[in-house]
Formats: sequence, structure tokens, C-alpha cells
Amino acid sequence: MSVKRFFALLVCLGALSGVFAKVSFSGLDLAEDNRLLFRAESSGGGNAAQNALFRATLDAGGAAGGALLSQLTAFPEKMELVGNNTLLVHGAFGVRRLPLDGGLPGEFSGFPSFTGGSSSGALSSPDGRWLLFVEAKSYARGELVLLDGRSGERVVAAVEAERPGRTFPAVWSGDSRGFIYEKAGRLYFYTINSAAPPPREELRYIGEGTISSIRWEKGAYFYMKGSNVYRVRGEELFARTLYAGLLEPGEVAGRIPFEFDSAFDSFWIAPDERSILLCKGGRNLFYYPLGIDEFTPAPQESLPYVTARQGARINAFWSSGGIITVLIAAGSKTGDEIVAYRLNTAVSRSSFQRIEAPPSFNAALSPSGNKLLVWGNAGLFLYDYAEWKARAQLLSVPVYSVLWLSENECVAGGSERVERLVFGNEGVSARKLLCLSSIAEHGFEQTEQGAGRRIFARSGGAWFSTDGENPWVEFRVPVLRNASLVSPQFRVYLEARNDGYFANIPMVRNVVSVGTFPLIPRLAGGFPLPAGLRHAGRVESEIPLVFSHGLRGSSAVALCFDLYDDAAGLSQVLDVLSRYGVTATFFLNGEFIRRNAEAVRELAASGQECGSMFYTTVDLSDSRIRVDTAFIARGLARNEDDFYRAGKSELGLLWHPPYYSVSGEIAAAAAAAGYRTVGRDVDPGDWITAADAKRMGADRLSASDMIDRVMDAKQGGSIIPVRLGLLPGGNNDYLFNHIEVLLDGLLGEGYELVPVSALMGRSLP
Repeated sequence: MSVKRFFALLVCLGALSGVFAKVSFSGLDLAEDNRLLFRAESSGGGNAAQNALFRATLDAGGAAGGALLSQLTAFPEKMELVGNNTLLVHGAFGVRRLPLDGGLPGEFSGFPSFTGGSSSGALSSPDGRWLLFVEAKSYARGELVLLDGRSGERVVAAVEAERPGRTFPAVWSGDSRGFIYEKAGRLYFYTINSAAPPPREELRYIGEGTISSIRWEKGAYFYMKGSNVYRVRGEELFARTLYAGLLEPGEVAGRIPFEFDSAFDSFWIAPDERSILLCKGGRNLFYYPLGIDEFTPAPQESLPYVTARQGARINAFWSSGGIITVLIAAGSKTGDEIVAYRLNTAVSRSSFQRIEAPPSFNAALSPSGNKLLVWGNAGLFLYDYAEWKARAQLLSVPVYSVLWLSENECVAGGSERVERLVFGNEGVSARKLLCLSSIAEHGFEQTEQGAGRRIFARSGGAWFSTDGENPWVEFRVPVLRNASLVSPQFRVYLEARNDGYFANIPMVRNVVSVGTFPLIPRLAGGFPLPAGLRHAGRVESEIPLVFSHGLRGSSAVALCFDLYDDAAGLSQVLDVLSRYGVTATFFLNGEFIRRNAEAVRELAASGQECGSMFYTTVDLSDSRIRVDTAFIARGLARNEDDFYRAGKSELGLLWHPPYYSVSGEIAAAAAAAGYRTVGRDVDPGDWITAADAKRMGADRLSASDMIDRVMDAKQGGSIIPVRLGLLPGGNNDYLFNHIEVLLDGLLGEGYELVPVSALMGRSLP
């Protein structure tokens, strides 16, 4: 792999998880024959911190960018089994192929390939031949690219696709013959047929919705539309899309008692396809038999449901024996808080029963449905699924991904290595190393001639060796050569950087000829915005008492979240901020505090900064409101007291009026009460309701439009507001549902995300 290919891999840093993470390099070791070892480390960016060992062979001619690089380890944030003998390993440094019988990581031919942007997200077909990824053309959008892993040929399947946040905007069919993708709230199908190009996109239209509206089961997919559940056989799909405007998308498998909202709802289908588990609003889970409509006699028993904390992550498992297990995880300062419920539909459908929670949220059923593997920071555990008993702890190191191979064998991607495990109820009976995940030390073998061919690395408490071509094998007592930064032709060193992507860069100095060049080229930042998205620019406040302006030369921006009355999105945003390690500012209105006491307690305990948004949602610019110092002081004091009663914590002495309706008089009155008034210099437009848009004669922006708008308008010191809660009249595309993509863009440009008070402190002389 050339340095340019490695550069492409690093441009897509975080591509497979949809987030950005800082990269630093360390451990430079240059051999006499110009082989260079170094380690790249990712800070995590919302996911696991990880590293990878690379080997570079420097070009003896000294040409910049002429080095050949190979990756010697692969961190398993996510793994997929493709075909019968290959693993696809996703990590911060790209997608790597790994033989199921072990070996060094290999490339997926043609991925990533960039032209003026970066990739975000990747999804392989079940047979392992094809890879889907989004090649960015703006901060929030890109082209959905289909890559043939055999030939390296690329096809643009869709333009103007959204970059992934929590979910990838496509799902493969089980037979790898095609996939369904979402675009601007509409669903389309793409058939892979080498004999002829696919029809025009409008002829492949399925219906309204997002990927949350779709689930593939066996040879058919289920599609939620309104209150109907449709079942469509794969072979019928293409013919039906030709008549998308005339026919419904398949046979009606059943109806649910309310409208499905793809922005917040999700569902699971029973193995026998006769019932459904529906999660409404990301919180309430209902078991519901399919085939019931208004003419079907009502069930003779009450139908069960369970309620989760709003914004919690939900995982559900459904065995062929009819046992449903639901895991609910909510983040906290000390880690995930997990609860578990179970419903055995073969015995009783009356209610979900609380059961003992497993040690982690991540789990997978065995092929038979009789066993469950659970993994996370505490290790890997084997459960008897029917009896819900932990039978054995298979690994005690953090585990990030697991794949079943058979009823008694799996591939486990741990913090130290990727390995195959054969196990029973007593534990692991056999294990095989496939590849190292991360390392703590590395170096060349010491020989009489200098650096030998063998490369050593320590992972956990053991040492391993490879010649750079063959798999890693355990090595008992290695003899390492002292690390060197010079060879007869080159000198290498690390140069500190502050460009957002890298903390430092390996530099190569040709000591025989002339020239110094970076091993990794400096990244070119920024994306062109689509036409029509640029707006009038920043809104500078002329009120000196209002803090809302950018700070020249600053590399920091503040995210603030406005809570008017509804808590939708709050837990989800807190979870994302916690994973990213970001502190933001939340402004709370009195209506929100009075209606959502539990949410206030959650927010107060989160460690995020909290400010006031007055005690009512009244627009203070309304001429019918008499605004004076006493009125503002009383309203702010009342909000302080309400917040303290609900959250047992104090509000910070900063605020902004509802709807950012501020004047010099209002700001002066707040200052007299000890408050600093906060304005905004970036407006995403996420507050615009359908009624607002109609009144203004404008279209509501999509979340992707809002992200591109923010990224175009922000600068150092900007305050970027995001409204939480549901809008009056509803909406199917909320900015807070795409907060990872916004964070990715801001962090990717090198901005430090700080609370508003930190910006204020930096602005003081």
C-alpha cells in the first residue's frame, strides 16, 4: 500500500463508526534497510481508543509520498463474516480483510478511494464481495458508492445520500442481490445486475421512510408505513417498484395500533413472522400479534409492554422458541446502567418480567437460539438463553465485537487480539490467534548484522513475531534491537501538528540527497457546500452585554442545547456527548423543568453545564409584555428555584431569553440580577415548524441542510444552538438525531468543543 493509500485510510478516520478522532504517531524505529515501524493511535472520537502498528518501506530515491506501507494489526470495533473464510474488520484506520484461519490484515481492493472528500460508514454484503460506503461531498452528504471487492470497480449508486450517524443509510438483502437505501426521507431499491445498469432512481422508489422502516427477514423484507406492516418477497421487489405510484409495496402482514414514526420508532419481527415487537418513540416497547385489523376479534388477553428511559439504547433477541429478551442501556457517569426484561410468548403473553441484567449491553444469539454471547469491558460471557444462566466467562479482557461460527465456536475481537474460540459450559477448550488487535511495544529483532527480518510486538502480557508477510505467532523471549531514528539514507522524526486531524506527523529527511517530506501528507480541509445552502452569514450582536460573537484566532466553539418544554432527544444527546468526552451547555425553560423533573435530575447529574431560559416560554420581544428589571429578575430567580427543587443543583448564572429575543434593556436587566446574557451567531433553523415555514414562504431544512449550514457559518468562538424536543405539528428530520455527524464535522476541522462559560472566560481581557 502506498503512502497515498494510507493517507486515504486516515482521511476516513472514524469512517466506520461515523465519528472523528484525533490521531497521533509514536514509536518510530528505522532499520538499516529503510524499513520503518511506527504506531498510529486514535483518541476514540466517541468510540474505543485504539492503535495500529504499521510498517513503511521508504523509497530509496527519497521521493515524497513514495513509501510503501502495510498495516500489521487490526482493531475489531466491528466484524463481519463474509463468505466462508474471510472476516471484514472495521476500525478507526479503515476496513481490513482477515483470513478466518489467521493472517495479517489485507486491503479491501479499492477501498477507500477519495476524490475531493472522505468516506463515512461502510457496509459489506453478506457474501463479502461488495462494499457500500458514503464518499463525502459536504459535511453532511455524499455519494453512496458500491465497490466490487474483486475488481475494485466503483459505481455511484446514489447522489446526495446522508452521511451516517448512528445508522448506515442502507441495508443489504440476505442473498446479496441488492440493497435498500434511504435518501431525503424516501426509500429506494438497488439491484446488482452486471448484465444491465439499474433503472432510473425514480423507478426504484419504494415509499416514504428511513432505514428504521425496513427489516430483512429470510427471503423477504418488512416495511412499516403508517399503521401498516408490509411484507415483500425479494423477487417481487423490482417488479413492484415499477408501479410504486400505483400499488402498495407488498402484502399487508398486519397493522399496528398507531402510526409508525421512522425518526424515533423501531421494530423486530418474530422468527415465525406472526408477531412484532415495536419500540415507540425510543421508549415504549409493545408486543403485538400480526394479522389483527379492525375486523379481527380482540385478543383475549392484555398485550404486554415495557417502558425504557427516553433515549436509552435498546437491544432485543427473539428465539425460535418464542422467548423475547430486551436489554435496555442508559449511560451514566460510571458507565452503562443495564436492565433486562423477558417475555416467553409460548407460555404467556401477559407481561414482560424483569430478569437479572447481563454485564454488558452487547450480545448475540447462537444459530440455534439456545445460547447467548455477551461482551463488553468486563469480557466475554456464555449464557444459556432459555434458562438465562451465565455458564462461563470465556475472556476477561475488553471485547468489542463477536461473531458466531457454529453452536460452540466464535470469533472474538478483544482489546489485545482477534481469535477463534471453541468453548463449552466449562469455558474455552481451544483457541487460535487470527491477528493482533493492538500493541503496547514493538521493534525489530536484534541480529549481528543489525535489524533482522522479524518484527516483535507485545500485546497484553505476551510477545509475538511476524516477518511482515506471515501471521503473528507467539514468541517467548524476543531480543529487540534498540530503536533508531536514522539509517544510511534517512532520518525520521515527529513534527507536532495542530490541523484537527493529527497531533503530529512522521517526517522523513533524506540525508544522502536533499529534501524533507511528511510520511503522511497534510490534509486539505473543507467541503464545498451544495448550491443554495449558503446563507447571509454571521449575525453580530450590537449589544455589548450579550455574548454571541466569535473570538478571532480561537479554535474553540460552544454547542448549546435548548430545552423549551419537551425532553425528546435529551438522553440520546447526553449519551453521545459522554462518548465523545464533550461538555456542552443546556439552557432550560421553566416549562421544561416543571414538566420533566426526572429529566432535570438526569441532566443535573450528567456534569454538563446548565443555564437558564427564563421561567416561561413567553417571547420577551412581544410589545404586549412589559419588560423591566424586576420582571426579568423575578423570572430568573423563579427558574433557579424550580431547577434546584427538581435537580438538587444550582443553575449557572448565564441565560438567553426564549427564542433568543434579546434587547439592550433585557440584557441590562439580567446583568443587574447577576446574569450574563448569551446570544447566538449561528442559526441552524431547527426551530422552524411547519406553520413557521408556511408563514415565511420557505421550506423547512433537512437535518443535513442544517449541518452544512452550521459548518458554513461557524468560526472560532461561535455559539451553535440545537433545539431539543418535538416541534409543534411534528417533523420527520430533527437535527438532534444527527448530532454525531455535526460533532464529526466540528472536531474534524480541529475545533475544541467547550461550554459557553469557557468561551466567555477566553473572551475576557
